[in-house]
Amino acid sequence: MAASGKSFLADAGYGEQELDANSALMELDKGLRSGKLGEQCEAVVRFPRLFQKYPFPILINSAFLKLADVFRVGNNFLRLCVLKVTQQSEKHLEKILNVDEFVKRVFSVIHSNDPVARAITLRMLGSMASIIPERKNAHHSIRQSLDSHDNVEVEAAIFAAANFSAQSKDFAVGICNKISEMIQGLATPVDLKLKLIPILQHMHHDASLASSSRQLLQQLVTSYPSTKMVIVTLHTFTLLAASSLVDIPKQIQLLLQYLKNDPRKAVKRLAIQDLRLLANKTPHTWSRENIQALCESALNTPYDSLKMGMLSVLSTLSGTIAIKQYFSSAPGAAATTARSFDLVKLAQECCYHNNRGIAAHGVRILTNISASCQDKDLLPLEQDAVFGLEALLVLCSQDDSPGAQATLKITLTCMVKLVKCRPHLSQSVVESLLAQLHSAQDNARILMCHCLAAIAMQLPVLADGMLGDLMDLYKLIGQSATDKKQELLVSLATVIFVSSQKALSTEIKTVIKQQLENASNGWTAYRIARQASRMGNHDMARELYQSLLTQVASEHFYFWLNSLKEFSQAEQCLTGLQEESSSSALSCIAEALKSYHKGIASLTAASTPLNPLSFQCGFVKLRIDLLQAFSQLICTCNSLKTSPPPAIATTIAMTSGNDLQRCGRISNQALTLSLQMKHSMEEFRNLATRYGDLYQSSFDADSATLRNVELQQQSCLLISHAIEALILDPESASFQEYSSNGTAHVESEYERRMMSVFNHVLEEVESLNRKYAPVSYLASNTCLCNAVIALLKVPLSFQRYFFQKLQSTSIKLALSPSPRNPAEPIAVQNNQQLALKVEGVVQHGSKPGLFRKIQSVCLNVSSVLQSKSGQDYKIPLDSMTNEMEQRVEPHNDYFSTQFLLNFVILGTHNITVESSVIDSNGIVWKTGPKTTIFVKSLEDPYSQQVRLQQQQQQQGPAPAQQQQQRTAYSRF
Repeated sequence: MAASGKSFLADAGYGEQELDANSALMELDKGLRSGKLGEQCEAVVRFPRLFQKYPFPILINSAFLKLADVFRVGNNFLRLCVLKVTQQSEKHLEKILNVDEFVKRVFSVIHSNDPVARAITLRMLGSMASIIPERKNAHHSIRQSLDSHDNVEVEAAIFAAANFSAQSKDFAVGICNKISEMIQGLATPVDLKLKLIPILQHMHHDASLASSSRQLLQQLVTSYPSTKMVIVTLHTFTLLAASSLVDIPKQIQLLLQYLKNDPRKAVKRLAIQDLRLLANKTPHTWSRENIQALCESALNTPYDSLKMGMLSVLSTLSGTIAIKQYFSSAPGAAATTARSFDLVKLAQECCYHNNRGIAAHGVRILTNISASCQDKDLLPLEQDAVFGLEALLVLCSQDDSPGAQATLKITLTCMVKLVKCRPHLSQSVVESLLAQLHSAQDNARILMCHCLAAIAMQLPVLADGMLGDLMDLYKLIGQSATDKKQELLVSLATVIFVSSQKALSTEIKTVIKQQLENASNGWTAYRIARQASRMGNHDMARELYQSLLTQVASEHFYFWLNSLKEFSQAEQCLTGLQEESSSSALSCIAEALKSYHKGIASLTAASTPLNPLSFQCGFVKLRIDLLQAFSQLICTCNSLKTSPPPAIATTIAMTSGNDLQRCGRISNQALTLSLQMKHSMEEFRNLATRYGDLYQSSFDADSATLRNVELQQQSCLLISHAIEALILDPESASFQEYSSNGTAHVESEYERRMMSVFNHVLEEVESLNRKYAPVSYLASNTCLCNAVIALLKVPLSFQRYFFQKLQSTSIKLALSPSPRNPAEPIAVQNNQQLALKVEGVVQHGSKPGLFRKIQSVCLNVSSVLQSKSGQDYKIPLDSMTNEMEQRVEPHNDYFSTQFLLNFVILGTHNITVESSVIDSNGIVWKTGPKTTIFVKSLEDPYSQQVRLQQQQQQQGPAPAQQQQQRTAYSRF
């Protein structure tokens, strides 16, 4: 249990003290200076780890200069080690500050008499091409080495030429003719030509260069028909077209021509591979004729391996815009039925093929056609797709081999997609899954359970029918404690939770607990409890968390489980709410709050400096504040029952001129209640803002968690709107911005129920406003209390990010100049500007960009005058503060920018640098971090001298000692 708990409390312990950057670099420097070759090599190969840990330019620059020295004076083995380190650390190369010095030390070896040393140097230069693309001495050396008589040096020159061609247009233009001559020259060996041809893929910097390279490749294809030459040339052709873009349609035609006419299987396989590459990169460039030609080739080929390759290209295209172009009728041509198309015939023919891979691609094509072309009558195709999927399901669920499991995944993905776009097919799909579940292998059962859960999420109508079969299977799982059985227990429990949309029955709970006691470990029980919390089955989750408390060895894990138990207990208290019973609602909320306060104390104890659980704490604190706001609103509504009808209140309010008093009689009590209601509305708006802040700070959260936070925010806005519309300001309240989003796709049962409550409350508030204007105080109180109870009756869902962080992204900032002591200010003269350099690195976990990627980083710099020194005269506000913002795009996870700040006013200024990220959709996320430094603005010596002279003149002659001190001070 403790070992597996790393998913949410990773690195909770405290490791040994790490060395700082300078100490680590000095340690490696000692190794480099050692007289033993082994120690030198060990020091060199440890540099990539150092770069990963301290990825800022000041260290990387020093380290690379030391490596360049080793490269210059070491032997070839050490040079090879330095080369490998440089290639591994390619993304850190642009952080080298002294590029000239680094290149100078490396380049000195190119003049060696040893061809191997020259070859390693050329490879080193090629690896550095991104930072020295236009170095003419490097270009010249590569050209010279291409004419060398040593094969090792020539191969290194080819490597360097390819890298420089990709980075430099000038080099590509200059080397193109040289490469062309060497390829066409009779003296060049064939194996060398095969290595030279791929350089041409980088000749895409302008249209004329790409065109000349294409002509050369066209000549090579016809002049050298050997298999190896054709394969290398065609592949280079494809990569060149993919980079230059304009020639992609011609390249597709050329590849299809080779696929159809060339008898060699190796060439056909290469053509299929390149067609797949172009189908993934530019599906919109595929014409109807291209797809038709590929279908004909697939129908005519007798080889299964080639047929599968062609079908993989077609299945890729079938999920893109290309499929719509294929089925759109040509102008002037008669409309044809879908079944008459060759693509459909091919897919139907392959659905029941004895090769699993071919059958999988066939059903995938049919599924994609059914999903994409919903405007056509495709009932026969839908049935074909369902029958094909069922056949594959039966075939693959009995086989435990990796190939069968991969095919099964494709099959189940197609099932979910088909059910999503064609709901009328769902019944037969679910029935076939349930029928096959009993006889399938354990690996297949786990995947099928995931599929059933996905379908039940989309179509909750089907869920009840699954429950009986699932419970039977749950009882049948043996007493084995193998990993697969544990995984199957979790998957089955998840489907059961999804299927039983309301509270679990006692029988189901008993079966699950009994099975967990018999055949599970603590980690399995925790995962099932986690799924119960996610699906809103808090009673079950509370019992499981309670049983696990004594099974953990770490106090952090104990407090974590205890907090989860208390949260589940709190949410379970809210299930006892009854409609139109405000007194019972208040007692339920009070009980829930008691458990939540215990839980937040445990959650705080579970956090560590390395894992502060900030999202969890923020989410729970907001939930506590929301429950308190609901409780306060119900109390206020109960108090308002003593107020008079609104008609009388309005009359009195108009007489007294106090607009708020129209909610109740003119008395201190009525005015207080009105102010309480206004305060309650502001409280809900404030909570909505805080939920928005939590959303913006959760860059690494999955979409379901973010949607959950969004729903909490919308519930706060809904109640504040209802208060305004019913009590405070019925005339000006608008319903436009709160109207439902129509038939937006709903991802979970929790979201479905919350949206249903939102729509119901909005309709009720709107109907009250229209029918009974002004609204009766009793009706408005009842409506508000019912809205609160309806929202609380939906069991809260604790989503994945509460338990598990699949994506991890953080930003590390470094400011310069920076003081040695953080509390010590940086001295700046008030007539000068401070150039503040901000550098940063983006650090990722094991799955970078899983949910969203960083497009750019927004840096906000602000300064505030903290303490003023000198004369106390009036200061303009814009002189006291600096507010600047810049957006920078990280390159290789590194970014750098500068700000010029003015500090005209003498005194201590507080500078705050805050970073936020912008993802590929343009959404701003407040990820932090926030860094603060202090600056002390000093008066410049000349101004100080002038001021002192003026003071001296005003005060007249002074004693000699005072005069001497002043002169010394002014000199200083």
